[in-house]
Amino acid sequence: MPIILPPLVELLPWVYALTLIPASLLHTREHLWWSARGAGYLGLSLVLAAWLQAALNEQNDDRLGLAMAGLISLLALVIIDYSRRYLEGELGQQRYVLALLGTLAAVATVVTSTDLIVLVGAWIFSSLCLHQLLTFYRDRPQALVVAHKKFLASRLADVCLLLATGLLVRAGGDSSIAVILDAVNSRLQASGQLGWDLQLAALLLALAVILKSAQLPVHGWLIQVMEAPTPVSALLHAGLVNLGGFLLLRFAPLFSAAVPAQSLLVLVGGLTAVIAALVMMTRISIKVRLAWSTCAQMGLMLLECGLGLYELALVHLLAHSLYKAHAFLAAGETVAQARQHALQPVAPLPGLGDLLWALLLAGLALALLQGAWTWLMPTHELPLVALAILAIGLAPWCLRRG
Repeated sequence: MPIILPPLVELLPWVYALTLIPASLLHTREHLWWSARGAGYLGLSLVLAAWLQAALNEQNDDRLGLAMAGLISLLALVIIDYSRRYLEGELGQQRYVLALLGTLAAVATVVTSTDLIVLVGAWIFSSLCLHQLLTFYRDRPQALVVAHKKFLASRLADVCLLLATGLLVRAGGDSSIAVILDAVNSRLQASGQLGWDLQLAALLLALAVILKSAQLPVHGWLIQVMEAPTPVSALLHAGLVNLGGFLLLRFAPLFSAAVPAQSLLVLVGGLTAVIAALVMMTRISIKVRLAWSTCAQMGLMLLECGLGLYELALVHLLAHSLYKAHAFLAAGETVAQARQHALQPVAPLPGLGDLLWALLLAGLALALLQGAWTWLMPTHELPLVALAILAIGLAPWCLRRG
């Protein structure tokens, strides 16, 4: 089945790429950041218009691409606006903006491309642009050393990606992702097996995702890369690291039939999730705790994909990206919030009645959501399991508001 994206979404990478031209010519700080912010607002507007277009037309649009494009455009706008204030008075702001726009253009290309060669090329280019952001403070030796470690891990992952791309294009006879997945389905229907080439391609893709997602034992670079500006850390942990999960979701039909690749994802992802979560609880640095949290969350995401829970992995990917971006961008306020919290009187623990009341409020809110969903989209049923998970998640929020 072809991967269909609304035409407006396909313009998203060009918004960031074309903004490189005025950004490279403008030398005034205000004009430089206005051009970058304009690209952020235009990109988000394009995606919102594409969502509206997809809701109104009758085509089976690529919901994965639309969701990821919305995530990238929102993160881009927030990080650009935060960077403008964060880098006030710093030297090399034009170099930062150019590298940031290049990274955003490459990431947007990854999530909107329907061609495997373009996707892999854009992913490699995003890593090269990110290297410039990680080495923004060139007078910090530790930042340069850690960025070099990340560079080596990324190049090893790129080799795996290129080898997997060659095998997949050879098996499908074309570089289109839809054609490759159709070839996978055809081979499964004909013989019930993938064959050695597709099995090897799936293993190579899984290995590339493990390297790009900083899974054990190649996680060291993500833990140590803390010398970069805070918005760069937010972009890395909320955007680029999560691209591994996107690749697994894009090739879900392939991984569903590749047992060795699934086993590798379950083994590495499960071990990383447990070990990284335990280590995270022993760290005292806020950013280091967040880095270990990213390792654990990506391990859990790989575990979900290895078990075939792709819908859950997509929800996890979107939620983790938004949470981790907020956590890094708000890291500077954590100490102030802790001091303010220490001065406030200790609130009494909620009783059983309060907990039941909060769960009831959450259930009522989701009942309204179920009614609205049934009215707006009668042909698509909202799973009861998803509603139950949302009710449990909303209960603490309702408790605080109660």
